[in-house]
This record gives sequence, structure tokens and C-alpha cells, in this order.
Amino acid sequence: MRSLSYAIAFLFVLSGCTPKENIPPDSMQQPSRKIVVYQMMTRLFGNKVSTNRFYGTVAENGVGKFTDINAAALKGIKELGVTHVWYTGVIEHALLTDYTAFGIPMDDADVVKGRAGSPYAIKDYYDVNPDLAVDVPDRMREFEDLIQRTHQHDLKVIIDFVSNHVARAYRSDKKPEQVRDLGEDDDSSLGFHPNNNFYYLPGHSFKPPADYHPLGNLSHPTKDGRFEETPARATGNDEFNASPDIHSWFETVKLNYGVDIQNNRAAHFDPIPGTWIKMRDILLFWANMDVDGFRCDMAEMVPVEFWEWAIPQIKDVKRDLIFIAEIYNPAQYRNYLAKGKFDYLYDKVLLYDMLRFLVTGKRSTVEIDTIQKELEGITDQMLHFMENHDEQRMASRFFAGGLWPGLPAMVISATIDRGPVMIYFGQEVGEPGLGAEGFQGDDGRTTIFDYWGVPEHQKWMNDGKFDGGSLSEEQKQLRRFYAELLTFAAQNDAISSGQYLDITSYNLQQGNFSPKMHAFLRFHGDERLLILNSFNEKAETIKVQIPKEAFRQMGLDADEIYIARDMLWHEAEVGLNKDRIFELQLKPFSSFIFKIK
Repeated sequence: MRSLSYAIAFLFVLSGCTPKENIPPDSMQQPSRKIVVYQMMTRLFGNKVSTNRFYGTVAENGVGKFTDINAAALKGIKELGVTHVWYTGVIEHALLTDYTAFGIPMDDADVVKGRAGSPYAIKDYYDVNPDLAVDVPDRMREFEDLIQRTHQHDLKVIIDFVSNHVARAYRSDKKPEQVRDLGEDDDSSLGFHPNNNFYYLPGHSFKPPADYHPLGNLSHPTKDGRFEETPARATGNDEFNASPDIHSWFETVKLNYGVDIQNNRAAHFDPIPGTWIKMRDILLFWANMDVDGFRCDMAEMVPVEFWEWAIPQIKDVKRDLIFIAEIYNPAQYRNYLAKGKFDYLYDKVLLYDMLRFLVTGKRSTVEIDTIQKELEGITDQMLHFMENHDEQRMASRFFAGGLWPGLPAMVISATIDRGPVMIYFGQEVGEPGLGAEGFQGDDGRTTIFDYWGVPEHQKWMNDGKFDGGSLSEEQKQLRRFYAELLTFAAQNDAISSGQYLDITSYNLQQGNFSPKMHAFLRFHGDERLLILNSFNEKAETIKVQIPKEAFRQMGLDADEIYIARDMLWHEAEVGLNKDRIFELQLKPFSSFIFKIK
């Protein structure tokens, strides 16, 4: 574990003159607040049990409830500068806990990953996960109470909309009476029909992967080979094979939006396919539940024409709803924003991947500006993150290997543009994702498939007090860093509404610092920031020069003298000379935010 000396320092300078030139007309308007998302795996967040038995049952390993997310928890989340909470895994999905006493059919282990199941193998779009309820028959009201509590803390609610696939055992027992269930009217003798909700493989029966052993190597048998699906249906990852392998999404089935995938992806959108109508109505159901946004799982695997048709209809019901697309193809970014009507997109493939390479010493910081130029015009709509439920924890041995080395990447994610930034629960206290929890194994991620207590997060939870009472001093320091950074990013005009200008390449050309250093400017009115990050694992002394043209763009006078004062830690003060240069001694993996006058 690295020492506190690696903690991020914020350096500020008193503000100066107010330039009028070079400011676009829209920046003179009242700036909007930057969105800060806190994602939690809802079943793990409030779990106080620390048994953590491999593939443990809910009785052994415990599970968090809606009611565990109490006022103290929400107050603690709000203190991080958060504006939106993404409750992951709310909608009912396939799992191996027995709720048949409450009229919920038991799932078959042959097609469930882990004991708690994947939150992306939806079993009933019109219900919530019974694991999350104290009183199972009253589970929907308990979720509605959570929505209300969240709103009372001036936080907005995001839930998943899993648009591309459902669990193999999907059947809604809570749908409105007039709603026809998915697949209920399908002609399963046809491989494809525009009004079928699923794709079929006539003449073939589904077979789970031969090498899949539910619940790992536990002694009691769990795989009975009795799961029946005839004819077989296409798997969620577009696999038209009745016997998918263990690396596929074999526990899910692909939804048919009127695209004949096996016939040159021919589109059949007129008349409107039945799946479109059913999925729109599901979105309307949750919008009327007073959620504030949807994170749309694998949105790019659903035709953009569906989103173009559906999203405006949902926003007619609730105008300020936000739609976030999980998307991994940068060539489709603009299409899903302009045509698909999404508000925000994941930027995993570009910025996240680049920052990860920098943390592990594999790329040059000059490439960050290349990404920003590629995204010019849509940077405001990129959602940045360094952790989520799919990615390895920054503090894990697979990534940064400690609390502090990943933080320069987090600073860039939070400050480089106006778009949203997101953290994953436990990130703010350095959760490393240790151990093999069950289906996922020991991979540096926090399981989404099994019941588990998240150890470092539990130290902040402190038996439901959510006061950080069990955290180490270093973890408390880390959490304060996240609170300062995210609050600053959300509220500072230069970050939430300002312009961006890279000065990394310029300083590399001048020989001022190495390709492990990154520097850029953000500015809006009186707020002028220089954000500096070091990915160097060693201490170093560098020079930083702000180009004369950049001074002009920020409305500053190149003949004036400026200082930089550390307002967060009160540790240092530096001055810029007449050539707009200052020298700085850096500790490893350090970051600074300078406010310029």
C-alpha cells in the first residue's frame, strides 16, 4: 500500500480579469452542473455479512436489501459530490435462491451463472429482484420507497434497461393484465419472423455448455441436464447455435427487433415489430415509477432505429429522463447520439482504455488529445469512468496495484470535459476485488453473479452506520480525495461548462517533461484551470509552460505575473515567470488542479 504522500494535491490560484473575447455565446448562459454517477451493485451494497464462502448461499453470505440503503448511506453518497445513483440489478433476474413460496418459479442451475445470477439475465421486466426485499410480497413498494428516499436526498435514480436479451426462463408473472408476454405469440417453427420476439433454431434443442459446472466444484450435484428448450433460441450474444460454449452468454436469449441477422441483417421495421412495442411499454412502466434515467445495456446490439422511435416517446412522458448507452464501437457513437437520441454514451474503448494503458506504463499521454479531437463535438456526451461492474478494480493487482497509482487517471476522467463521470461503489475506499467469489473467479472484479460481502466497502458501511468508522486513515484520505475531486468537478464552471485546450504536446516539444506527464486547460469566464497529472512511478522535477496563444484564449495578459497556491493541502505555492513557466517537484502518481490568475 502506498503512503499518503502520493495523495492528490489540488493547487489553486486567485481568479483574475474577465475576458469577453473567445467565449462562445452559450457559455455566457447559466452553466449546468456536471453529472456525477455513483453505481452500486444493489445486492452487495448494504450486505453486512462477511462470511464470504465460495459460492455461498444467501443464508451463508448474506445479501443487501433496498432498506439497507438508508438515509445515512444516501447522505454519505451525496457527500461525494454525486448527482445520480445507478441502482444495478433492480429488475428481477434468474437466480438460484428458492422463492417458490412467494409464487416465483425456481430457476434451473444449468442456465444460471453463480448463485445470485446475472443481473443482465432478466426474468421479469415488470418485477424487482426478490433478493432485495425484506418482505418479498411487498418488494415493489420497498423499491418505490428507495426511489423516494433517494429523491429526498436530492439525488436522481438510474436503473438498467436490458434491451438486447433476457433469461432463458423469462416469463412475466407481474405484467399488466393487457400485456402479451415476450414470446407468447411467436411462431417457433420459423427461424425468423419480424413479429417474433425471439430467434429460433427449428429442429434443435438447446444444450447448456458441456463443460459448465454450476456452483463450481462443490460436492452436491447441481446440474441435472433437465433444462428444456425446444426449439432452441439464439443466444444473447448473437450466437445461432443450439450448443453455445461456456464463454458465450448461454444463460440468455436474443431479442428480435425485426433484424434478420442470418440474412445480411435485413431490416423489417414496417410495420413496427412487436418487440419494439413491448420494450417501449416496459420503459414507460419504469418511467412512470419515477425513475430518472436508464443505463441501456448493450444498446448498440439493438437497432438504432428502435431507440430513435422509442426514446422520444418515453421523454414525452417524463422530459428530463436521461438515457445512457453502453456502447463499444466508436464508429457508431455519433449515430446513437444523433439518430438514436441517447443523451450519453460509455467512453470505454477510447478514454478508459487509454488511461488504463497509461497507469500500467504502456502508452504516451500525447494520445489523450488525439482521442479528444476524435470526439470533438460530442465530448459533452461521453460518460467517463475508471471502474464499473464489468471492469477490474483500480486497486487490484491486475490494474494499478494500490490505492494511489490510478488516481491521475481518475482526475482526467472527472475533469477533461463537460460530460458525466462515474465511480463504482467501493472505489472511493480502494476496494481491490480480492478472491474467488464464485462464477467469476479471482479476477480483480467484484462479483455480479454471487452473494458476497465487499470487505473494504463494509469498513465504510460500518455495520449500517455508513460513517467510515472502520476505515484506515489512508482509506479515509482516499475517500476525502474523491469527495473533493467529484464535488469540484460537478460545481466548478470551468469543468461543467468550460472549454478544453491540451498543452501536453507543446510541453513535450519544449522538453519540459516526459510522455508520462499530461497537462490541459479548462476555462470559463473567471475560472481558468491548469490540470496536471503524472503517471510516473518515480519522483521528478518538471517544468510547465502555458503557450502564449493559450493565455490569449483564456483572456489573460502574458505580461502579468501569476501564482499557484495549494488550497486543499496548503503545502505549496508556485509562481509563473514572464515566459509563463513554473517548475514543480512531483511525487509519484501525483495530480494538481491549478486555478490561474
